[in-house]
Amino acid sequence: MTIQEAQNEIVEEFALFDEWMDKYEHIIEIGKDLPIITDQYKTEENLIKGCQSRVWLHAELKNNNIIFTADSDAIITKGIVGLVIRVFSNQTPLDIAQSELFFIDQIGLKEHLSPTRSNGLLAMVKQIKMYSIAFQAKA
Repeated sequence: MTIQEAQNEIVEEFALFDEWMDKYEHIIEIGKDLPIITDQYKTEENLIKGCQSRVWLHAELKNNNIIFTADSDAIITKGIVGLVIRVFSNQTPLDIAQSELFFIDQIGLKEHLSPTRSNGLLAMVKQIKMYSIAFQAKA
């Protein structure tokens, strides 16, 4: 699945919910289904700077695709990082670096997050883009 297709799928999913409380519940469920990062990667180095809660993000290159795992100590944030990983994991570094995120605006997530959570979301995306650039440089 491409980055574009993953984003379209998320937009369609969220279109099923009329109320934001239902959308928050869905985000929480996504967080519960997030493949947990192993404890060895829950390090200071993998902490996302700029997040109010603690969010760990690990990236590994396998067969020219980046595989992301993550965790957070906050349930909503865990769901948000789960959404972002769903879009970017198993993609090439080049595709990640060149991608434009549209699902965040289309599902209305940005305007329903506190300023600190919104900053955290931007920090997650920035870190993912940095991993893609780093893996491209190694190649």
